[in-house]
Amino acid sequence: MLLSSLGTSIANVALPTLAQAFNASFQEVQWIVLAYLLAITTLIVSVGRLGDITGRRRLLLAGIFLFTVASVLCGVAPTLWLLIAARAAQGLGAAIMMALTMAFIGETVPRAKTGSAMGLLGTMSAIGTALGPSLGGVLIAGLSWRAIFLVNVPLGILTFVLTHRYLPVDRRGPKTDRAGFDNVGTLLLALTLAAYALAMTIGRGSFGPLNMALLLAAVIGVGLFVRAEARAASPLIRLAMFRDPVLSASLVMSALVSTVMMATLVVGPFYLSRALGLEAALVGLALSVGPLVAALAGVPAGRIADRFGAQHMTIVGLIGIAAGSVILSILPATLGIPGYIAPNAVITVGYALFQTANNTAVMTDIRPDQRGVISGMLNLSRNLGLITGASVMGAVFALASATLDITKARPEAVATGMRTTFAVAAILIVGALAMAVGTYRRTLRIPALAPEAGLQVDENDSG
Repeated sequence: MLLSSLGTSIANVALPTLAQAFNASFQEVQWIVLAYLLAITTLIVSVGRLGDITGRRRLLLAGIFLFTVASVLCGVAPTLWLLIAARAAQGLGAAIMMALTMAFIGETVPRAKTGSAMGLLGTMSAIGTALGPSLGGVLIAGLSWRAIFLVNVPLGILTFVLTHRYLPVDRRGPKTDRAGFDNVGTLLLALTLAAYALAMTIGRGSFGPLNMALLLAAVIGVGLFVRAEARAASPLIRLAMFRDPVLSASLVMSALVSTVMMATLVVGPFYLSRALGLEAALVGLALSVGPLVAALAGVPAGRIADRFGAQHMTIVGLIGIAAGSVILSILPATLGIPGYIAPNAVITVGYALFQTANNTAVMTDIRPDQRGVISGMLNLSRNLGLITGASVMGAVFALASATLDITKARPEAVATGMRTTFAVAAILIVGALAMAVGTYRRTLRIPALAPEAGLQVDENDSG
């Protein structure tokens, strides 16, 4: 989890250097980041399902090996397009690591400790995200841009050895019991997700005819995918799973929350630099507070989820995010840096609690043969939220600032844009909160119906 999140954040800081090294435009070098994210987004559900079928340990080892080899190829790439291709391969390895790491918790951790384990994964992800820009900057200054990719090689080898040594060996079931892999569904889902992700990212904020065409292709792709899954003998995603109110609500809430969290990354740098007049170094320091708070809050959030119940803490986490968003939406710029950092810390703590509790609620009671694909779906909903947030919340910010070029906007306009963006964010989180409360009330009615429906209920299950 640390490696895959580090791979996401460490390349961003190198984009200006890479543009100079390859004599390329920013639009070209941004594909170094985009190729990695696209590979994760389009393939994470499929690799989770493949792990359920072929064996998770075996596939996880293959994913770590691929990530490590691709890191070497990134570090020695002689041209920009070979570097982009190697980053796509690195993204596939990262998708395998992200999906199967979460899936392994059900096999290796007692149920009572699931929240703590999920919190630890959240901490590792936050550390990787926070460490990336600072570590990348040091490596580029001291060595070269190639070092930001080659640093993954010793870490990848260590991860491979630890996985091989400590994770349980895959159980070999009879061949007759093994489900087939849904090739058609996998291809349709990958193409649909790629079309959506490109529609949200191409053009950097301007939504033109190409974006509309890609979005239409994604809508058609969803229809074709649903039809293919309904007919498949062994579908990639069983559509009946969405009848589970906890799973369906958790996926939607995860996407909404990630959309809002992306707003802090989109709006933050402009507000701190343009409205508050901070220099680049201080902007970076202020923005690092969020990942640092997330890293510190992850493990305690997991323990709280174990102690008080995952669904309860999902609601509490959403309340924290909503409260922080409301404060930012009414915040006067005169409060300065503390006035921005404090509500952001509230949002981040709420996010750490929500993410841990939400993942725990979903992953605790699922069938062993579905852990990989559902873990992939949780990661996918988060990624789609981040991609959507970068486009939609960025557009809200630019629209509310009433300027064509946000980098030249007046401080007052940027402050207005920030407040409007977080007002929209608060509305989205209130919607997620209503969904969480509704789901919780529905699950409370299940024990009363259980004797008639023939369901088994664990009386000690607080979730």
